Amino acid sequence: MNRVATAALLIPIVLLATLRAPNWLFAIVVGFVALLATDEYLGLARGFGVFPFRRSTFVLVILCFALLSAAAYLMERKSHGVPVLASHLLVAFLVVLLGATLIFLLQAMGRADLSTALPAAAFSVFALGYILLPLASLVALRLLARGWFFVLFIFLTVWAGDIGAYYVGKNFGRTKLAPHISPNKSWEGAVASLICSVLIALLLNSRATFIWSVLDDAHLLTLVAGAAVLVPATAKIAALLAAIINIAAQLGDLAESMLKRGAGVKDSGTLLPGHGGVLDRIDALLFAAPVGMVLFVITARYFTPVF
Repeated sequence: MNRVATAALLIPIVLLATLRAPNWLFAIVVGFVALLATDEYLGLARGFGVFPFRRSTFVLVILCFALLSAAAYLMERKSHGVPVLASHLLVAFLVVLLGATLIFLLQAMGRADLSTALPAAAFSVFALGYILLPLASLVALRLLARGWFFVLFIFLTVWAGDIGAYYVGKNFGRTKLAPHISPNKSWEGAVASLICSVLIALLLNSRATFIWSVLDDAHLLTLVAGAAVLVPATAKIAALLAAIINIAAQLGDLAESMLKRGAGVKDSGTLLPGHGGVLDRIDALLFAAPVGMVLFVITARYFTPVF
């Protein structure tokens, strides 16, 4: 019951942020989620006997999303010279990411016990690649003219896959998928997940123009998004996108299960009743988001009307 209630509360908030929030606010919301997930991830490190650099990791996550939010805000302004300043902020974002490894290594030099220094730095660096970059890719995808739809496509395919895997795996799962990582996952659930993702993607794609029209008329889209007409891609393209995103999502789920099993814990946290922690809820998204971003950058033209 807690699982359903939590989902019923969170899903409308996520959808509202995806559809209506301006890009700068969307970046802040995603950044807040990244911060919570990073906190849980760093907590898992204790199960491996590692104590990463928590404060500096948090500072870097906050700084990166602040830069993304500021860049997104400036991109929405039409003043002369503003796009150049926004590009400078994006360059600063990349510089921070590239410099993070050096920052953590410099901190490691200050540790009295140098045998713990490299593992601590490695865990902190991995937080940026595992959590910050994937969630930042959602913000980058949202900046596209039809970014709201692409983000929604990823969310719905991941959610549908999760639901299919949970119910089919629970009731009909017989063949273990990866018993040494996650004993409850089955091949039957994995196949059901793939099928559910493809089906919801085909439905969403087929009604793309109708959904755009209704949301735009209801003023539920941002100004930039509302100005971009959306048309369905071919069914083959939609199905292929959903299948690849689903496979990435299932690998993301397994990756987090591996982390938790290695740390000796069942859930990454207790913040979400019935779901565990924030990291437990976004584990699939951490692989699906960057893969989806690349796919939609490549295929965006298929969702663009031909005049």
